[in-house]
Amino acid sequence: MLAWTIYLSFIGAVAVTLTPSGRPLFARVTALLTSLAGLGIAIAAVVEGDGRLITIVRAPWIPRLGIEYYLAADGISLTLVLLTGIAAVAGILFSWNVERRVKDFFALYLVLIGAVYGVFLSFDLFLLFVFYEIAIIPKYFLIAIWGSTRREYAAMKLVLYSFAGSALVLAGTVAAYCVSGQHTLSLDALTNFPFPAHFQMWAFPMVFVGFAVLAGMWPFHTWAPTGHAAAPTAASMLLAGVVMKLGAYGCLRVAMMLFPRGLDPWGFRVLGLGSWQQVFAVLAVIGIVYGATVALVQKDLKFVVGYSSVSHMGFVLLGLMTLNRVGLSGAVYQMFSHGIIAGLLFAVVGRMVYDRTHTRDLGKLSRIPLGRMIPFAAVTFVVAWMASIGLPGFSGFIAELQVLIGSWRAFPWLCWIAGLGILIGIAFAWRALEATFFGEATTTEAEHAVPPITVPERLGAYLLLATTVVLGLYPRLLMSLILPALNSPLFEQLHRGTWK
Repeated sequence: MLAWTIYLSFIGAVAVTLTPSGRPLFARVTALLTSLAGLGIAIAAVVEGDGRLITIVRAPWIPRLGIEYYLAADGISLTLVLLTGIAAVAGILFSWNVERRVKDFFALYLVLIGAVYGVFLSFDLFLLFVFYEIAIIPKYFLIAIWGSTRREYAAMKLVLYSFAGSALVLAGTVAAYCVSGQHTLSLDALTNFPFPAHFQMWAFPMVFVGFAVLAGMWPFHTWAPTGHAAAPTAASMLLAGVVMKLGAYGCLRVAMMLFPRGLDPWGFRVLGLGSWQQVFAVLAVIGIVYGATVALVQKDLKFVVGYSSVSHMGFVLLGLMTLNRVGLSGAVYQMFSHGIIAGLLFAVVGRMVYDRTHTRDLGKLSRIPLGRMIPFAAVTFVVAWMASIGLPGFSGFIAELQVLIGSWRAFPWLCWIAGLGILIGIAFAWRALEATFFGEATTTEAEHAVPPITVPERLGAYLLLATTVVLGLYPRLLMSLILPALNSPLFEQLHRGTWK
């Protein structure tokens, strides 16, 4: 059934384009029903799953090259498929107000969702790459057509960075295919192939960086804040919520699984660093602190949330580089947690605040009594920032705590610096919150009348809030999937290396 998350999304995109032009409600309802069906399938699979690898469909696709249409899922895939389903439904609810080219908007949105599902379920490298590239096309049009604030520039920058990273991934894929000589690109077969150590030493960083570009790794992160700021609300939610996770997922699923010896020590040191593990751990920590520091001085509210996403994605990459079960499980949990929380923050900023006030400038927002005018948005924003800074009781606390524990075991000195990033995160969260909803208003409510929060907005907020709270109070719901996946034979070569 999991394959139908992909098929239904593409079928839904076609169905949306066939709805009557004069009845935009039909397009909205069709998109919502499609996303709800995908979410229902994802929930059913999570309930039934035990984290071990299951084959969904496997059939020859391009037999001469050994390429298969191979869909499979383990606990990591199921976790991110569930994230995609939740983010898809919430994004449509927060896009209920879209009036311009409604059919085109929701059709592109569903194509993006289908491609994301495809990446998380693909176990053939070529198939994964195809879905990965398909996702780039609707991203461009969603930002360039329905975006704001230098939307063409932001859309083109995102695409150029994505294609540059994809080129590195493609080169690594072709190299793995040729070196293995196995006439296959299936992940399970290539995972068990003993690639030469010297090959892995250059293939690993190339593929890892190719995927990490989309994950927002410093210094290749600059597309992210501009893309987030320019994108319409639903696209911002998907960009931060699931698209950045495509990059992190690729780092783990492809680079680390296929080329684990690339993480071994070099035998020499450069600037005090002796392995790619240490290099990427340092870059992750720089991203954590840099993203938080830049967010602290931003005047545009959407840029604050955009740079905070760069900071929080740094925790994902740091967790991956710990190479221990605590850190790696924390990284996967952070992928899910950040997807939910970032989506909620962008929903409040883009839909509840910007669409009503037509400004994201913190100075201007501080003069409007938004806390009294739209109290639901104020409460939602407070809770979302509490979850974002890792307050106990929310999923962010579980994820970041595990990453910090894992990094303490691997490189304690970096753990302290990452902790500093959390403290800076508290500062920029408080600054943004106070300026947006609790500033010293100099105007009256009558001067800035805004529409009340709509039912779709409330439903979308409830969905995301409930998710982060439930998984903050009962993390076993996902850990029971993630840990068996990390202990599976797919990670056997990583276990034999520097895994702790």
